Amino acid sequence: METISENRCYGGTQGVYRHPSHSTNCSMTFGLFMPEEAQHAPVPVLWYLSGLTCTHENAMVKAGAQAWAAEQGIALVFPDTSPRGADVADDPGYDLGKGAGFYVNATQDPWAPHYQMWDYVAEELPRIITANFNVDEDRQSITGHSMGGHGALTLAMGLPGRFRSVSAFAPICHPTAGEWGRKQLLAYLGPDEDMWTPHDATLMMQAEGLDIPLLVDTGSNDQFLDHLMPEALANAVMARRIPAQLRLQKGYDHSYFFVSTFMEDHVAFHAEALYS
Repeated sequence: METISENRCYGGTQGVYRHPSHSTNCSMTFGLFMPEEAQHAPVPVLWYLSGLTCTHENAMVKAGAQAWAAEQGIALVFPDTSPRGADVADDPGYDLGKGAGFYVNATQDPWAPHYQMWDYVAEELPRIITANFNVDEDRQSITGHSMGGHGALTLAMGLPGRFRSVSAFAPICHPTAGEWGRKQLLAYLGPDEDMWTPHDATLMMQAEGLDIPLLVDTGSNDQFLDHLMPEALANAVMARRIPAQLRLQKGYDHSYFFVSTFMEDHVAFHAEALYS
């Protein structure tokens, strides 16, 4: 693992690291904030999954999460959103290919050789972090924005027992039924829509429910509301009578101004679960 940078941040360290990935068959870069408490004992971990067009860097520099994580003594992981490199397949559109991995394991060409983002985020990167940093692998939670909110919800439901809580900012809630989802799932996973179900938070909620705390914030002025479909997830939560906080925040859009506004709430929400 190569250290790209390490900077003093709120008493802890904000680092950026690169490593060869066996899952994606290329070099991957991630950001990691370690609070001051990690110098003395293993600390809990909050995963932040970013959205379309993002890298590890967007939330790391725009979300304002480090201040609140430092206050709670929580590590923050900022993975990249896709494989990278000259030999990695791409698409001219912003919503497919590099920057748009959708946190799935692709089975279709030309994506399959590199786009194994579920395995990378669920298995490989956690092993790397626990082996190299003073974190508590038994205390983990997950959040994300937009495509990353989709990833956070599906990983939390797809890996029962892994996370203590899950939250999302403006997540893509029902990708099998929307423009942000059908195109990508068809490209990555092929035409058999049964293969898409484990990557749709609404369908997963309908089928299995969720037994950990859930918080979702979406802006009422989000310019992509028709793509996100928060009402589909809300209906599934209500049908299964799952305890959850599903909030529509008046006047907010899809930007990092929205994310940073409610980041304190989300970190505190996860801290309650991680320290309970």
